[in-house]
Amino acid sequence: MDTCIVVTLISDDRPGVVEDVAKVIEQHQGSWQESRMAHLDGKFAGILRVAVAQAAVAALQTSLAELSAKGIQISASQGRSAQAAAEKSIKVSAIGPDRPGIVKELSQAFAQRKLNVSQLDTDCSSMPWSGEPQFEAQFELQLAQASNIDDLEDSLDAIADDLALDIKLED
Repeated sequence: MDTCIVVTLISDDRPGVVEDVAKVIEQHQGSWQESRMAHLDGKFAGILRVAVAQAAVAALQTSLAELSAKGIQISASQGRSAQAAAEKSIKVSAIGPDRPGIVKELSQAFAQRKLNVSQLDTDCSSMPWSGEPQFEAQFELQLAQASNIDDLEDSLDAIADDLALDIKLED
């Protein structure tokens, strides 16, 4: 039976980083299942899930750690496949002038309501009309059965007013 390993990596951005990791996974008969990777400010960072036979887990983790000789910092740990499924998911998007604290305010509102952030994508660009920094965030949240969406909407409205953001909640 296969075990899932969650791998995080960071390296200076250069050709061949993904290939180096993929070679090690293939050498241990692992299967690259799912990943999110990106170039950020001269670095290449990612997270991935690998399925591998339980007997090969330790050897795979050792071989991945040896990639540090190529400048790839890796952390690999066994996943938890027995996690309870969420009742439903919702998306929250926010856009507005960039300023410190936006992600903190939004994530605090989610955590207070026991909402799990399953995915977060952010970007900072320039506002088209003024050139001022503009921040955008898209959250995907997992809701428990007893989550109060009305209370969340009220909290998001208050945050939107305080931080001059346009916040939308979608089912």
